Amino acid sequence: MKASLAAVSAAVVATAVSAGPIEKRARLGLTFVPPSSSPLAQSSNYVGFNNASYPKHDTVSGKAFDRIVQIWLENTDYESAISTPAMQALLPQGVLFDNYYAVTHPSEPNYLASISGDFWGLGDDTFNHIPSNITTLFDLLDDGGAGGKPISYACYQENMPYDGFTGFNYTSKNYITPGASNYTYYVRKHNPCAMTDYISGNKTRALYNRNFNDLAADIGNNTVPQWSFITPNMVDDGHDTTSAFFSNFTNYFLPSLLNETKFNDNRTLILLTFDENDSYTAANRIFTLALGAGVPSSLKNTTDHTYMTHYSAISTVQANWNLKSLGRGDVNKTMANVFPFWADTLGYTNTQVDDADIPMTNLTGIYPGPLSPTANTLFYAPDDVTVTGAGGQPVLVKSGLNTSQTLATLPRTNLTAIGQKPVWNTDPGYNNVNVSQGANSAGTNAAKTNAAARPFVAGTGIAAAAVFAGFALFL
Repeated sequence: MKASLAAVSAAVVATAVSAGPIEKRARLGLTFVPPSSSPLAQSSNYVGFNNASYPKHDTVSGKAFDRIVQIWLENTDYESAISTPAMQALLPQGVLFDNYYAVTHPSEPNYLASISGDFWGLGDDTFNHIPSNITTLFDLLDDGGAGGKPISYACYQENMPYDGFTGFNYTSKNYITPGASNYTYYVRKHNPCAMTDYISGNKTRALYNRNFNDLAADIGNNTVPQWSFITPNMVDDGHDTTSAFFSNFTNYFLPSLLNETKFNDNRTLILLTFDENDSYTAANRIFTLALGAGVPSSLKNTTDHTYMTHYSAISTVQANWNLKSLGRGDVNKTMANVFPFWADTLGYTNTQVDDADIPMTNLTGIYPGPLSPTANTLFYAPDDVTVTGAGGQPVLVKSGLNTSQTLATLPRTNLTAIGQKPVWNTDPGYNNVNVSQGANSAGTNAAKTNAAARPFVAGTGIAAAAVFAGFALFL
């Protein structure tokens, strides 16, 4: 990922093109229908009402903000996004980051990178999970860094059936087209909380993997955590629909939240962005807008051209609360510049990256890692566990991680060639039903591992031997 845009050869670009938009589905000719009267109200179109399950946490003061909310939409080129009525209406209220990039294609590896600082060689949207001894942003928030006080967090997923749900997808009542067949509104691949065993494999933390009825209730109860990740459903985020559709959703969803002080006070930062662009042959630039009452009024309706990526959201959080680092993409001096209007406040010096030197991040399916089927490895430690991150703290290394096993030291196996799949494509079978609330008859549970994924069988060759030999280190 060091090559400049100008230096990428036609052959490499051809690789990205041949990989294609793996996850794209036909854009449906649908008309936006609000799921409820307001995003502040719970909806019967979802599955199960909230039962006030999120505990109240102490607020830990940050250097620049006390709450950060990320809202991710889907698969849209920068130019298309910025031209929508919703984004045009929001621009005067925030700072436009016009040089912000996704880190790869397709969707799932970007969501995964947003909390682990790596996409682990993933180049598709299969069922995947990350072992508990791999440090994620959630570990850093729980650790508290220099202050030692945990930072509260949650993921809010529209149309997810219940807290802690780990299924591959969920099909529920079609509220967009009444009388039509049930629709798969929720998908796991857009949910970073579901992908890590640290959350999904722990009954207490599974509570922090929540849905939109929880969001409405948590706002009303004034229990919205200090870090949150919000994913609209597959039509509202634009994945299965159009720019006009997600624009209408944004007009419905954001104004009410921006005007609600329990969600947006003068210490709140809201990052509205996209997972990736829609053009695999173009640089992976995405529309990103910093909003919230915490944004200095003097900077609203301005544009900043500092080069940033999804890793910047991690480094900014680390710098704000003096957290430890992951030692991965979050410490990449090129790709993890912190949000520039707070760089001085955060005590961090960003790296100037000229447009011609911006790394190519639109390639997919060519990187090695534990989630790659063609260049498969064990999970690996950071290259340098002594590096200091944006929070001025060291790397957080978890128990059970072999720090001598870095990507460069591990063998790579073409599992596809021997008819196997990465072992981490297999559903580990966590059962978090009724962690706080259960599903009801309004939905049809389609929770399952991707049909193409299957577990390794011991004794089936080099790959199986390598993976099972590593289980003692990585589980």
